Amino acid sequence: MSNRELSIQTRFFASALLTLAVMGTTLPARTDMPAADPPFWTGMKDAATFEKAMDARLETARTIVAWVRKPMKGRNVENTLRRYDDAMFEIDTVASQAQLVQNVHPKKDVRETAEKISQKASALFTELSLDSVLYVAIKGVDVSAADAETSYYVKRLLRDFRLAGVDQDEPARRRIKALNDQLVLIGQEFQRNISTDSRKVSASPAELDGLPADFIAQHMPGADGRVTLTIESPDSGPVMAFAKSGDLRKRMFLETANRGYPKNLDVLDKLIARRAALAKLLGFATWADAITADKMVQTSKRASDFIDQIAEASEPKATREYAQILARKKQDYPQATSIDAWERSYYAELVRKASFDFDAQSVRPYFPFDRVKQGLFDVTSRLFDVTIRPLPNVPVWDPSVEAFELLEGGRVIARFYLDMHPRADKYNHAAEFPVRTGVAGRHVPEAALVCNLPGGKAGDPGLMEQNDVSTFFHEFGHLVHTLLAGQHRWYGIGGITTEQDFVEAPSQMLEEWTRDAKTLALFARHHETNEPIPAALVAKMRRANEFGKAIGIRQQMVYAKLSLSIYDRDPKLVDTSAMVKELTNRYLQTKYVEGTHFQTSFGHLNGYSAIYYTYMWSLVIAKDMFSRFDTADLLKTDVAKRYRDTVLAPGGSKPADQLVQDFLGRPFNTTAWRAWLDREE
Repeated sequence: MSNRELSIQTRFFASALLTLAVMGTTLPARTDMPAADPPFWTGMKDAATFEKAMDARLETARTIVAWVRKPMKGRNVENTLRRYDDAMFEIDTVASQAQLVQNVHPKKDVRETAEKISQKASALFTELSLDSVLYVAIKGVDVSAADAETSYYVKRLLRDFRLAGVDQDEPARRRIKALNDQLVLIGQEFQRNISTDSRKVSASPAELDGLPADFIAQHMPGADGRVTLTIESPDSGPVMAFAKSGDLRKRMFLETANRGYPKNLDVLDKLIARRAALAKLLGFATWADAITADKMVQTSKRASDFIDQIAEASEPKATREYAQILARKKQDYPQATSIDAWERSYYAELVRKASFDFDAQSVRPYFPFDRVKQGLFDVTSRLFDVTIRPLPNVPVWDPSVEAFELLEGGRVIARFYLDMHPRADKYNHAAEFPVRTGVAGRHVPEAALVCNLPGGKAGDPGLMEQNDVSTFFHEFGHLVHTLLAGQHRWYGIGGITTEQDFVEAPSQMLEEWTRDAKTLALFARHHETNEPIPAALVAKMRRANEFGKAIGIRQQMVYAKLSLSIYDRDPKLVDTSAMVKELTNRYLQTKYVEGTHFQTSFGHLNGYSAIYYTYMWSLVIAKDMFSRFDTADLLKTDVAKRYRDTVLAPGGSKPADQLVQDFLGRPFNTTAWRAWLDREE
């Protein structure tokens, strides 16, 4: 379908729907699209064309909703739920595409336009979630003869309407909408201040001593004889782990820990205050109570207890790990009594080198970006019985972006994009962005992977650390989940629409394949000699990487407790800087560094708000699910197929507890997680 034909068809649907809605004599025309939906960036030449296409979708959604709101007799699945789902699909598609574009497009005017579009979509979502007429219409749908997925969908919709505040009085609903609209703007400002704060660190060539040779070769001195480093992960990660210069590591740490500062201090305070006010209007004591109400954890109290349990379980081992790191530092500085924050990664690497005969740099030559990418494709294709093939000549937002199709049995079932390397003004972490939720027989699901991994430059093989490889697999796990779950009848239960404290589990579990010798032997080959990575080296890597995980867990609990604590009390009692300091000193033996403001760069305080605990909650589930796989042969497909069918493919068609129980045959527990924590290898 050409760009012009797509535009005409969009306008036709909007016009036809409007006419029929005004007449009120029959159902509006279906918004079905053929299975071969064009790639989403088709026809998006600039900010104006993008905005026009998105506005057309929003207008289509409004027209459908207007029809659904009309009085009618005998509301049923087809005449009400189908139309409502059609409208929500249109709005979500706009919201998803705008969110991606505002985070990745190289042109400022397009990013700014995408922000405006996000605001429009969010405002419409909020408006409809508070629409009591629409709520009554959905409530009136007869699902007595419906299938289980449809019945569950309606039940969840009605719950979400109530949690949004639809049953509040009209003045309260107006205030709820105003607060939600404000929160969109504040959240965008918070994220913008992070993504545009691209700090630099200047170093002498001598200060790069200890860093990999290829890293040094890619960071040549400028005319002033100095080397310019960024705070993005391809630079900051190696510096913190390998640079012998403590002063360089300290400078890098300070710049990274102050990203978004000082602007985001006030912005974060606004987020906290507005969310607290919104929670009160919704009938909750705090925002933490409001946002956990529809999660697996159910209450903020249970989330807090979970964090405390994880912190307590990891403390003894973390203490032992810290003692080993300090002992190694004492070899260099006999009078040392503590480890500073910018020293932890560096000395932990030296412990791994001395105690486990493993140098993290030794695996980098076996992990060139392109080989890892192909290996990831091969592994996931084998596990989940799909085929991945390049999709050339597809419109994309930047020349570096690659497009691919996902096939099953020779049939295209999904499409995805890889935007994998750093770029100015681009989202600076790693994330999967849904682009369009699939609907069986109607819309092909699309998603994008956005990372900041090494490579992407001519002559640069993009040598990756094991953590980079793990990140790639992790985020691809989200992408596969999105695409495989995009094959349902309803948009509203397709894709990753499970409870938010479950969504990380499938991606965390896919990381396990990056630590398996048989799996790595398929693709981890030396970029110069083509020799496969030695199994003995993988074994050393596994043993060495066990070291430091308890400290890492407690670092995660700093993040989780901060996330929860700033939202579980009166905003007047919240001092985010004081909280960061107190929690760092409570959970970590590497003490808080004065003058740093981690919270201003912690984007999850906006997106996840109070529920960062979900990463560890999901990890407990991931470890439990992984216990069903045969670690002697992780590439066997029998368990993988059952996992795909019971956990990934269902999407949000069942509660997450049920998905896990369908796979495990029982509710999940912490046994496997605790065994992993205690494992030394």
